[in-house]
Amino acid sequence: MNLEPNFNSIARPYRWLEYLTLGRALERCRLHFLPLLLDQKRALVIGDGDGRFLASLMAANHHIQVDAVDTSATMLELLSKRCKGSTTRLQIHNTSALTFAPTGPYDLVVTHFFLDCLAQPDLEALVNRIAPTLSPGALWLISDFRIPSGSMRLPGRIIVRTLYLAFRLLTGLRTTHLPDHAAPLIQAGLTRIGHHHSLAGLLTTELWQLERSLPLHSPHLNQ
Repeated sequence: MNLEPNFNSIARPYRWLEYLTLGRALERCRLHFLPLLLDQKRALVIGDGDGRFLASLMAANHHIQVDAVDTSATMLELLSKRCKGSTTRLQIHNTSALTFAPTGPYDLVVTHFFLDCLAQPDLEALVNRIAPTLSPGALWLISDFRIPSGSMRLPGRIIVRTLYLAFRLLTGLRTTHLPDHAAPLIQAGLTRIGHHHSLAGLLTTELWQLERSLPLHSPHLNQ
């Protein structure tokens, strides 16, 4: 039995479903750290969906080479169309990130709203698979849902639980709660150098960096 979620059925309407439910919040989250990615040379982009972020990245960074990985052939079709002006710099891989063999060296990894689709053991296995292919000082950009603190904690739990249920019905996604991505990243030698919360703390975008002699500094990191 295939336990992989199938996002093909929601690929084409996904953009509008996202806008109807959360407006442009996820899009702003994905693009928040884009100005800091203009010098990267080779990226591994996993689960970018219909490719809105990747199209923006490749338009802003004219020399970056990208491996794009997704299990959904329809999502990758949409991604390819959005990046049609940059196809010579783009390699498409229609496979699971958990079995994909990264070659590297990558100085950028991007996982927008993807790690929250993984169970904790799979997330840890993915980090351990990718970490050896990172170059010194490589960046890992993550956007995910989170459970806010304070008065928004209970509403946040309800929203996240509802989203997991919806994706289970629509795609067969079996994950039921948010995994902890920080612990395996830290164990792999990465440090969080920037973060930004939005929607009252329900969304987070984070920039992590593999250890090197000098950390990246920017006033844009924690806003």
